[in-house]
Amino acid sequence: MNSIFLLLITVVGFLLAYRFYGGFLQDKIIGIDRNLVTPAHKVNDGIDYVPTKKIVLFGHHFATIAGLGPILGPAIGVIWGWVPAFLWVFFGSIFMGAVHDFGILLISMKNKGVYIGELAEKIIGKRVKIIFQFLVFFMLSLAMGVFVLIIAILFTMYPEGVIPTAGLIFIAMLVGTLMRKGKIGIVWSAVIGVMLLIVAIIFGVKFPVTGVSVETWKYLLLLYAYIASILPVWLLLQPRDYLNAYLLFFGLASMFLGVLILRPEVVAPAINTNAENLPSLFPFLFITIACGAISGFHNLASSGTTVRQIDKPQDAKFIGYGGMLTEGLLAVLVILAVVAGVGSRTEWFEHYQSWSKAGALKPKIGAFITGASLFLSSIGIPREVGRVVLSIMIVSFALTTLDSATRLLRYNIEELSRSFNVKVFQNRFISTIVAVVAIGYFALMKLGNKPVGLILWKLFGSTNQLLAALGLMVITVYLVKRGKPFVYSFIPMLFLFAMTLWAIVAQIKTFWSSEERAYPLIILSVVIVMLSVWMITEAAISVRGKNLSKMRHKSQ
Repeated sequence: MNSIFLLLITVVGFLLAYRFYGGFLQDKIIGIDRNLVTPAHKVNDGIDYVPTKKIVLFGHHFATIAGLGPILGPAIGVIWGWVPAFLWVFFGSIFMGAVHDFGILLISMKNKGVYIGELAEKIIGKRVKIIFQFLVFFMLSLAMGVFVLIIAILFTMYPEGVIPTAGLIFIAMLVGTLMRKGKIGIVWSAVIGVMLLIVAIIFGVKFPVTGVSVETWKYLLLLYAYIASILPVWLLLQPRDYLNAYLLFFGLASMFLGVLILRPEVVAPAINTNAENLPSLFPFLFITIACGAISGFHNLASSGTTVRQIDKPQDAKFIGYGGMLTEGLLAVLVILAVVAGVGSRTEWFEHYQSWSKAGALKPKIGAFITGASLFLSSIGIPREVGRVVLSIMIVSFALTTLDSATRLLRYNIEELSRSFNVKVFQNRFISTIVAVVAIGYFALMKLGNKPVGLILWKLFGSTNQLLAALGLMVITVYLVKRGKPFVYSFIPMLFLFAMTLWAIVAQIKTFWSSEERAYPLIILSVVIVMLSVWMITEAAISVRGKNLSKMRHKSQ
């Protein structure tokens, strides 16, 4: 199989899906009011609610949802073979991920831009909201704690990325200020920002920052997460993600051209079951490759930061549905890099000989950089330079996810405080302190000389996908209660619930049968399953109550 064939299928399929399926969802299923005054204009507080040009917001949204997810997931997910990995990303992006992201974005926009927890309360009920909030708190705190650890390790692995990553923060603040004050337009802002970013990359390559310990980086990253979360979105988050998106788009375009020029053959097997300690494809493929197909984190971004910045209702399709398809394209390019760019079939089997070996951080990133740098070399970029550029892209996007997710965690804590009427935590400075402390717990605390976050990380994949299933449940109940066709979110919801709960039950069995018998993981897993069943039951009761109300109304 030639990789160019898979790439062309992806591009054509995604373009058709955006034009027809995305348009169908917008106009016929969820519906859109083009005269709606968006939350960004209604509130416009200059901090979280800021009307933003479509292209800038697309860059911010894409950088927020992308991060490391569509790189790390596919880089290990291909261990089951390239066919299941490609099919899951291709069809999952079109019929699950994009439906999920776009649906939550539109519904939140119609409901004053409320966060996913409040949205669940409006559509299903208050108990669901509180359960949702606690699940989000656990997932974001755990994920970002591990991300702090990962970024700290990446800074030591790729010291060339430190100066460009830090430089981008100040470049973004400069660009954000120039755009906000109306000194320059969006085009010149992008030109200035990109030129300064190139200078920062050159300096980073010439002056790599070494000698800083992982522990020191952790504390510096937590400090940055606090500052980034309280600053107005127009000053740092928006321009930083927008400029970051150019770096990723450069990587996407370069890899795309590289595939077209090289036309490398896929060396990985179509289906692989020979790797040591390999979990079963069903259900674990579907929680391993998350962000490249569907991810619960996306409903937090769609209803958290993105919806508060939409300028016009018709921008939602481009940002929500189009953003997920672009992430799917990135995931496909990652798949091609690790199944066609790593060398021979023998080399591929050596790299993916065991689940534990291929799943570690360094091998996953190494496989992607090896393959992607080969693609970049075909357009004249030396492989060593390509490796540096790709490493900077990875580090920069990991940091983007950290600052966006810390802000989302702050929103979640403020929501929880409103639910329990604790006013002190509704202050954004105090709620951000709580968020950073929670993240710091998973990043810094250790049990048996191992970070707590890494111990609990085994639960993240299933929890994240469970959150996506719950997001699809919110969309489904919304459609049912409005008498709209709901099959387009209902079938993906059923599939994702089945895969996720199956995976959690399988993990509980593994934790129980292990020599250590990991009781904290067992207890947490059981609690997550129970909360999920509770939320599903609440949704069913909510729908049944609506139907009974309709029947009574008709009988009168």
